[in-house]
Amino acid sequence: MSMNADLLSRRLAAVPRGVATATPVFAARAENAELWDVEGKRYVDFAGGIAVLNTGHRHPRVMEAVRTQMDAYTHTAFQVVAYEPYVALAERLNALAPFKGPAKTILFTTGAEAVENAVKLARAATGRSAVIAFTGGFHGRTMLTMAMTGKVAPYKRLFGPLPAEVYHAPFPVPQYGVTVEDSLRALEFLFRADVEPERVAAIILEPVQGEGGFQPAPPELLRALREICDRHGILLISDEIQAGFGRTGKMFGIEHSGVEPDLITVAKSLAGGFPLSGVIGRAAIMDAAEPGGLGGTYAGPPIACAAALAVLDVIADEKLLERANAQGEHIKSRLHAMSRRNDLLPIAAIRGPGAMIGFDIVKTRGSHDPDGAAAKAVTVRALEKGLILLSCGVFGETIRLLAPLTTPDAILDEGLDILEASLEMAS
Repeated sequence: MSMNADLLSRRLAAVPRGVATATPVFAARAENAELWDVEGKRYVDFAGGIAVLNTGHRHPRVMEAVRTQMDAYTHTAFQVVAYEPYVALAERLNALAPFKGPAKTILFTTGAEAVENAVKLARAATGRSAVIAFTGGFHGRTMLTMAMTGKVAPYKRLFGPLPAEVYHAPFPVPQYGVTVEDSLRALEFLFRADVEPERVAAIILEPVQGEGGFQPAPPELLRALREICDRHGILLISDEIQAGFGRTGKMFGIEHSGVEPDLITVAKSLAGGFPLSGVIGRAAIMDAAEPGGLGGTYAGPPIACAAALAVLDVIADEKLLERANAQGEHIKSRLHAMSRRNDLLPIAAIRGPGAMIGFDIVKTRGSHDPDGAAAKAVTVRALEKGLILLSCGVFGETIRLLAPLTTPDAILDEGLDILEASLEMAS
């Protein structure tokens, strides 16, 4: 039997250090919200493959759809011989688009591909080149998406120079002392100092920042951005790669604000663990590129399309939007109780819509002084006790909770009990 230590040694010898792994364990099997490593140890999974498993590991309906598709064909390249699952999925996503009017969808493989192609479409539709993103945002690791990502370490360090005409405005975060007014004022300064709005193709942001610390975009910010975009002919892109497909209690995170974007990028939980991403947008914008200008060899693979169609059925039939809200309220209630205990590490800023919940580990109770080292230590202790947990945030201070929306109540509470024990100051 392979052991974690042996596999880790092989991994260090064979795989470059640039791809980091949050835990030193290796998966053997998984079901719904549980994972077993190669040594047989069981874990409750509060990471979900970084927000990929809203429907859990190996949902039976997803696996059945995948097996059926595998028995038919696995690959043709959509640009060579098209196939119905791609078209059917585009139709389903178009019907879910969070804006009025006709929609079209194009499919890719990774989230970064979706973001890059959203920018390509915005440039083609507007005839402009500049892009504005926000500090703390994460949009990918390719050269363009890395430039758009609003965090230097570890994503940009050593990789410059970065593509031109990508600008950043501060994202409003109360605990960092940045308000919506500060963000909008900085955006106005950006228009005066660095790039005229008539050269900006798109403004992109996450409705709830992921790597940036699970910071929700205030509705007043989104409303103001919509007005700015309308006034200057700029397209608004909602990056829904982490927030989408029920995680926030809505199909897409931006729906909480009532603001309609022009384009949205999707990936992660779209296909229940199979690689798939896409751009959903207003039809006129989506048709701006010429034939052959978009696509990819594996873009929209049939197996992943079949999985995604099953995921959408599961979200609807199992009422996972309602489940996300109920799960989130339960998690927040437990966290607020933990925050009142003096024998636990001080936590602050419990936040997030639906089941996209984060909170900060701080140095002193009642403060917002981030303690990234303590947050990392909590994830290590949690793993030892049987809980897979991730941290994030500008200073690494945020614990993010991404249990599958299908997690049984007993297992959810088991994971929260381990989290509570991992927050004990003497543990």
